[in-house]
Amino acid sequence: MFVFTAKLNRKKAVLFVSLLALVVALIILCVALRGKVRPPESTPAAPLTVSNASEAAAYLKNLGWELESTPLEVRDLVIPRSFTGAYADYAALQAQQGFPIAEYGGMKATRYSFRVLNYPGASGEIVADLVVSGQTVIAGDIQSTAIDGFMVGIRATEG
Repeated sequence: MFVFTAKLNRKKAVLFVSLLALVVALIILCVALRGKVRPPESTPAAPLTVSNASEAAAYLKNLGWELESTPLEVRDLVIPRSFTGAYADYAALQAQQGFPIAEYGGMKATRYSFRVLNYPGASGEIVADLVVSGQTVIAGDIQSTAIDGFMVGIRATEG
């Protein structure tokens, strides 16, 4: 049988507690960062920067959407700080597409809206929205303006 003894003094105790705290902090940091990483397949195929309406239209066209050349609306807005109700559903749709709208709560953004001309089986007006903060695309959707309308992601395969 092997017995190990050690004399514990104040200096060794402080060193042990400090090392233990450092290890716990590193574990927490690793777990937090793991949740922030998006898998590569969830990121949109088009570039993630847009600085004006013509670039927003090009971004959407790159994803397969045919649009009217003139935007229906270009509107400045503020992203809600918290997402509840319909906003929570919208944030979930954006997260599925790999868009970081939830990280932009309370910040200013611009929404570019275009009439979509090639939505499969569409009757009535279909609109594509692209939300940009600075030059970063943070959200996008395709929606019907009908009372019983719908909203889907901006990828052409989701129609």
